[in-house]
Amino acid sequence: MHQQDTICALSTASAEAAIAVVRLSGENSHDVIRKVFVPANPERFADAEAYRVYYGSIMEDEDETLDDVLVSVFKAPHSYTGEDMVEISCHGSLYIQQRMLDLLCANGARLANPGEFTERAFLNGKMELSQAEAVADVIASDNKASHQIAIRQMKEGYGGAIKRLREHLLKLVSLMELELDFSEEDVEFADRDELRDLLDDIIARISRLLDSFRYGNVIKHGMPVVIAGKPNVGKSTLLNTLLNEDRAIVSEIPGTTRDSLEDDMVIDGIRFRFIDTAGLHHATDEIELKGIARTRQKLEKAGMVLIMAEAADSGEAIKKLCDEVKKSLGNSDATLFLLLNKNDVQAAGTGYDVDMPVFRISAITGQGIENLTKAMVAKVRNMGSVMDVVVSNARHAAALREALNAAERAGEAMNAGIPGDLVSQDLREVLHHLGSITGEITSDEILGNIFEHFCIGK
Repeated sequence: MHQQDTICALSTASAEAAIAVVRLSGENSHDVIRKVFVPANPERFADAEAYRVYYGSIMEDEDETLDDVLVSVFKAPHSYTGEDMVEISCHGSLYIQQRMLDLLCANGARLANPGEFTERAFLNGKMELSQAEAVADVIASDNKASHQIAIRQMKEGYGGAIKRLREHLLKLVSLMELELDFSEEDVEFADRDELRDLLDDIIARISRLLDSFRYGNVIKHGMPVVIAGKPNVGKSTLLNTLLNEDRAIVSEIPGTTRDSLEDDMVIDGIRFRFIDTAGLHHATDEIELKGIARTRQKLEKAGMVLIMAEAADSGEAIKKLCDEVKKSLGNSDATLFLLLNKNDVQAAGTGYDVDMPVFRISAITGQGIENLTKAMVAKVRNMGSVMDVVVSNARHAAALREALNAAERAGEAMNAGIPGDLVSQDLREVLHHLGSITGEITSDEILGNIFEHFCIGK
């Protein structure tokens, strides 16, 4: 990236609207705006005092006005990017937006790359890398819970805690490596007990952060909820009732659903991704067998499973169904709910004994659905209630896993009495992976992968 360039971009959506915002950033941004902006009060704009809004016109040439605008002026280092900046509020005509960018580029600016404003903010020390990534999450948030996590990460982050761990660990690693210079004297500069205590603390902290990722990932992308059960128990009807639309075909014929259907719904600020699946039963039809296989695949990735049976089913049949679902889940720790459907037309059965919450519902009338959704929301919220910090970024989670593996290897090496220079290699790896989260250790490739997914203008 050419840090000396002055960049410009449309920061609002590229669509016809009442207002559009075009922004400039770079050491020549104030010079560029002076070439195209004629203020209504030239004397007041003479010094372009920062953090002021100036009214005037953007001119095509000396005699032709493009638009009447408001120009906001910011000066380094107190701006979003840490550079001199200008924001132009104009009318939202598509023609005006494009012509505005053309004029700015003709007078010394260039079009910004995706995420380049935020990338400059990171490179200029205005935010750490994890906070910069949270900017994209704030923009992409589509429900209350994901918005709250993204805002918290953008404002506070967890980089401070990681930096403190790195600083302490780096000091001890340096002392261990210093011992190499005095190997003949058999001197130990790094206190091994202190290092073990620090490693235990790091392992515990990283483990907690990784545990939080399951919750953070659910909030960001939605809790995958699989509706599973025998054919014709009302799975598709339940999906339609939850979504309040005819999303799935409903029929009295068993096996109507032969493939999985998915749709999202936000309930009380939390996104759930409902997945209706083919019925679990003994089948010989090739298409049905493929549908059942896909059901088992979906179960393996489920965060919640709504096991559906009929209210009048025997205890033995219900237990057999629950055991079949659990077998398909494998080692998954998905939350299970048993739904006894058709409660409006069937007498309740007895004799079932299951280790999960049970809801008597009617997918057709909606009976019991509200209690079910309240329990689902409560379960998700309880996942995050004990977490003061939540990781929702997959890149961060991957780096934390690598750091945890390296820290555990270092601990095992120390316990085995392996020389300090070999232990320090694993500790250096811990430092590297933790630093890659906050941006203390990074590369052009990493930055490119992160910011290329940002919208232009941010």
